[in-house]
Amino acid sequence: MDTLSFMAAALSPVNLMLAVVGVAAGIIIGALPGLSATMAVAVLVPVTFGMSPEAALIMLGAIYTGAIYGGSYAAILVNTPGTPSAIATTFDGFPMAKRGDGDLAVTLSTLSSMVGGLMGALALLSLAPLLAQIALKFGPVEYFWLAIFGLTLISALSEGSTLKGFIGAGLGLLLSTVGVSVIGADIRYAFGSQFLLGGVETISALIGLYCVPVLIDLVATPSAHLKPPEKGRGIRLGEGLSLMWRGKFNALRSAVIGTAVAILPGAGGSIASLVSYSEARRTSKRSDNFGKGEPDGVIATETANNATVGGGFIPTFVLGIPGTPPDAVILGALLVQGFRTGPEMFTTNVSVTYTFIGGLFIATLLMLPIGLLIGRYAFKSIVTIPKALLVPSIAFMTIIGTYAIRNNPFDVVVMVVLGVVGWVLSRYGVKPSPIVLGLILGPIAEQGFVQGYLMGNASGSVMGAFFGRPLSLAIIAMVLLSVLFPLWRGWRHRSSKETAHGH
Repeated sequence: MDTLSFMAAALSPVNLMLAVVGVAAGIIIGALPGLSATMAVAVLVPVTFGMSPEAALIMLGAIYTGAIYGGSYAAILVNTPGTPSAIATTFDGFPMAKRGDGDLAVTLSTLSSMVGGLMGALALLSLAPLLAQIALKFGPVEYFWLAIFGLTLISALSEGSTLKGFIGAGLGLLLSTVGVSVIGADIRYAFGSQFLLGGVETISALIGLYCVPVLIDLVATPSAHLKPPEKGRGIRLGEGLSLMWRGKFNALRSAVIGTAVAILPGAGGSIASLVSYSEARRTSKRSDNFGKGEPDGVIATETANNATVGGGFIPTFVLGIPGTPPDAVILGALLVQGFRTGPEMFTTNVSVTYTFIGGLFIATLLMLPIGLLIGRYAFKSIVTIPKALLVPSIAFMTIIGTYAIRNNPFDVVVMVVLGVVGWVLSRYGVKPSPIVLGLILGPIAEQGFVQGYLMGNASGSVMGAFFGRPLSLAIIAMVLLSVLFPLWRGWRHRSSKETAHGH
């Protein structure tokens, strides 16, 4: 009963207003090409600093929910994914828009996003407390291995080269060692600068790595960032609902895939939507239509990427390891508020946790009316913002957002430098996600390792401390699997190619 009363607290007028504002802001930012959900959350984090943890979480969760869905607008109507999660939505969404069904595709995207979001929130409500009980058995060594698992996973799942994923994760780990060490208070890589003693601020790094490269690209490309779409027929809710009912098993499977992928730290919506799209295509009777404007393609991708919202909060809350890049920003915002995530979220911070889960359900339900309203009236004005106005506005918000975290002008310098470095690295295929995860998981891995080593030393067996506990061994097995699986897949792909050439 307590759980329900905490969830009902999300219905207070202030929390409802924050959810409405958050969803609307998220949708608008997500609809602008290149402005990812991570960026939407990162830029608006400073707004929440004066709020209570419950209100801050509800607003950030609503922004995240709205932004993931908002990415589908540009993907469908102008073949430009608004967020990385919407890449697979372009495969069938844009062909639907070309044949005059853009409004139907937007309606389908809205319904699918709501179904996926509700499934993800339901998973968070039902699975997280159970996983929290298991997490309470975790010691420093388990946290060390878990951080290593998170790093190997993001590297293994990074688009393109596994090696480049590892390079990014290694760079993030290196950045996490700047400043005073977690245990022992040694000063490292500060180069005599008092500003670097506090280390590289996580949100400054996030804004730099995700926002600055987008700004550079917007300035570097002379053409208009979007062509305004043709006038649509409005909302086609009846047709959308009947197509959703026809594809109910596809939506259910995609929601499960989205939630499961998000529970794996660092995986994110782009991977979830691609996996569910390929599954939908593999199992469909109309698989030949995929890529030509098949509604099931839109249903699969949009259900999956919105299910990652609730699913990604499971490892964030239970283990303190971000499930997706936006979760990393939200985690950073909570740490700034002095709020620790981990198993105690379900023991000592129950009210905050369940009020937020209630808020996530509300934000997901609000997505339907707000999404359809914005989809109908505001899209044209969103896509016709001139670049001369768009770039300075975003640049201003990133600088203010970075400075506001610690009132430290040096954080702005770090943000710009990392942004330029991130832009150069992305040109060579090193994505920002592994770098960010390395930066966040570095201190967790370091603290776990040093504490585990000290405990092992005290008990007379360091090897026993790291390799002698069943939970540690289970996580080590997962680490090996996540490292060896991409290598095996690459080997199999090469050998099948050689066999084909032989014939």
